[in-house]
Amino acid sequence: MRRALGTRGCCLALLLLPPLLLPAAGASPHRPRLQLGGRSGSLAAADTACKNRPLDLVFIIDSSRSVRPEEFEKVKIFLSEMIDTLDVGERTTRVAVMNYASTVKVEFPLRTYFDKASMKEAISHIKPLSAGTMTGLAIQTAMDEVFTEEMGTRPATFNIPKVVIVVTDGRPQDQVQDVAASARTAGIEIYAVGVDRADMQSLRVMASEPLDEHVFYVETYGVIEKLTSKFRETFCAVDMCAPGRHECDQICVSNNTSYVCECYEGYTLNPDKKTCSATDICAPGRHDCAQVCLSNGGSYSCNCYEGYTLNPDKKTCSAVDMCAPGRHDCEQVCVRDDLFYTCDCYQGYTLNPDKKTCSRAITSSLITTEESCKCEAIAALQDSVTSRLEALSTKLDEVSEKLQAYQGRQQVV
Repeated sequence: MRRALGTRGCCLALLLLPPLLLPAAGASPHRPRLQLGGRSGSLAAADTACKNRPLDLVFIIDSSRSVRPEEFEKVKIFLSEMIDTLDVGERTTRVAVMNYASTVKVEFPLRTYFDKASMKEAISHIKPLSAGTMTGLAIQTAMDEVFTEEMGTRPATFNIPKVVIVVTDGRPQDQVQDVAASARTAGIEIYAVGVDRADMQSLRVMASEPLDEHVFYVETYGVIEKLTSKFRETFCAVDMCAPGRHECDQICVSNNTSYVCECYEGYTLNPDKKTCSATDICAPGRHDCAQVCLSNGGSYSCNCYEGYTLNPDKKTCSAVDMCAPGRHDCEQVCVRDDLFYTCDCYQGYTLNPDKKTCSRAITSSLITTEESCKCEAIAALQDSVTSRLEALSTKLDEVSEKLQAYQGRQQVV
C-alpha cells in the first residue's frame, strides 16, 4: 500500500511507547537532551522478554534519502530487539510496521503476525523508500489503514492502548501538526524522538501531553539500540503490589505501573491514602439490624430491645410475653402492660414494698357477740321507724287529697 506525495527531506519516524531519550557525547548545544532515566521501576538487564500490558503497537520507520543504508539497518536491528522484549501475541501485544518517505507503505498490519520469528523475518526484508519526509502523511495512513478493526486493531471496548512514536532527524514537509492533533483526538498516544538534526519544535507539536514524557532526543542512529533496555522497563508489567514495593496498610491494587490502596470491609482509607481506620459499622444506613446493632471490630451483630427477641434471620425482632413463666419475678400475679409488667397479689394478700412479693392481709379488730347483738337491735329499730314514717306519709297524702276535694266543692257553691 503506497501513497505518493513530495520528494525532499530527511527524517526517521518510529512508532513505539517509551518516554525516554539517550544523549550522546558532544551533542549539539542548541538541542535539548534528556537523560536516559524514565519512569520508576527496573528489571534486571539480563531479562529479555516481559509480560507487558497488551498494546496495539505500530512501528513507522522513515526511510528518506537522508537516512544512510547502514543507519537504516540499525533501525531494523532496533525493531527486532524491541520485538524480542515484547509479549507479542493475538491476545497480548499486536505489532504493525510502516515504512515511509514521500510515499507510505504498510509492511505488515496488526492482524498479520502473532509470533516474534515471523515479525523479525518480515522486518529483515524491508527496503528503504528514499525521497522526501512526509511525516504527517505517515500518521494519517496509520489512522486510515492500520488503526482499524479490519486491519487488526481491537475494538474500543477492549481498552487496548493505541500508540505512536515518531523519530525524525529533520523537519516534516507536510502539515504534521493538524494530522497529529486528529490522531490524539482519536485516542492515539504519540511519542516523538528526534535524531541528530531533528527539528525539536516539530517533535513538540506532534507529541502527546505532557511533553516532557513524550518528546526525546538521541544524538545518532548508532545509539538507538541502547534504548531497548529502557523501553523494556516502560513496557514490562511490574507487580507494584509485590511485598516491599508498596506502602498500603491493608489492600494493594496494582494499576499497570502504579498502585492504589484500599481497606477491608469495615475500614476506611485515611487521607494519607495508605493507612486504614475502623469505621462505625453500626452507623445509620450501614447495617440491617431492626433494633440494636452491636459493633465487633470490622463486623457487627444484631440484638433487640427489652421485651423483644431476635428472630431466626438474626436481624429482625418480635415482642415477647413478659409474664411468661421464667420471664418475670412476681411472687404471685404478673400483670402485662405492653412491653413491661407489674406485680399483684391474690385476694387476702397485699403487695410488699419491693413490688414483687406478697404478705397475708391482717384485720385490725374483732367484733364481740355483745356488739353484734347491739348492731342487730339498732338495725331492727331503724327498720321499724322507717316503716312508721312511710305509713304516716301515706295518711298525710290521703288527708291532702280530701282537703283539695272539699275546697273544690266550696268554689262551686
